[in-house]
Amino acid sequence: MNTSLPILNISTYKFVTLADLDALRAQLQGNAAANHLKGTVLLAEEGINLFLAGPAEGVRAFVDYLRADARFADLAPKESWSAATPFLRLKVKVKREIIRMNHPSIRPEAGRAPSVAPAVLARWLAQGHDDEGRPVVTLDTRNAFEIDHGTFAGAIDWRITKFSEFPQAVLDHRDDLAGKTIVSFCTGGIRCEKAAIYLQDIGLDHVYQLEGGILKYFEDTDGAPGWQGGCFVFDEREALGAQLTPVRSAR
Repeated sequence: MNTSLPILNISTYKFVTLADLDALRAQLQGNAAANHLKGTVLLAEEGINLFLAGPAEGVRAFVDYLRADARFADLAPKESWSAATPFLRLKVKVKREIIRMNHPSIRPEAGRAPSVAPAVLARWLAQGHDDEGRPVVTLDTRNAFEIDHGTFAGAIDWRITKFSEFPQAVLDHRDDLAGKTIVSFCTGGIRCEKAAIYLQDIGLDHVYQLEGGILKYFEDTDGAPGWQGGCFVFDEREALGAQLTPVRSAR
C-alpha cells in the first residue's frame, strides 16, 4: 500500500441502533466538512455506512470524532491511498437501510453470522476444503457489474442487479448450496453480513461471512490465493487491485 500518496480513503460500517438520525446527520455533516472530507455517509435506524476521503489529518480527526460516540467506539475503517480525492462532493444522508435488502427481520446488531478471517479463507482455498474436509464455495453477494471487474475464481455469481434480489436468488439455488461450507463476500463486509444471516435463517448450515470483505482480504493476503481481477469501488477510482491501488482492466 502506497502511503506516500496525499489522500487517505476510508470505508467502514456498523450495525447499531440510531434514534437521533437528523441530529446525527447535521453533526457529521459539519465535522466532515470542517475536515475537508468528501464522500458519502449513510445513516439509518440500523446503523452507519461511510466512504470518505481527504487529507490524512482530516480523515483521522473525523474518525476520532466518531469514536468519541460510544456507539461507534470500535469502528475500524479500511484504508487506501490515492493521488486525488475520488469523490466530487460530501453527502450525509438518512436512509431506510444502510444497505437495502427489504428484509427487516435481518438485524445484524442482534447477532452476526460466524465470520472467517481472510487468512483462514486463503488457507481453505489453497487446500480445497475447510478444516473439517467440506468443500468450500465462495458466494459473491455483489451486483453483476461489480463482479465483472473481478471476483474469486469459481465464485457463485447469480447475476443480480441489486442486493434486494439476493434473497430470492438464494431460494432459487438453495439446493446447490446444501452440504457445503458457504463463505459470503462483498466489497467491505456490509452486504455479506446481512447475506450470511439470511442464509442461516433459511436453514443452511456451515455459513460464514468474509470478515472485512474483499478489501480486508486484499490487505491481509494480497489477494492470493484465488482472487482474479480488481474490486469495484463506488468512486472515481473505479476498481482497486490487490495492492489497494487503482486498476482499470476488467477480468
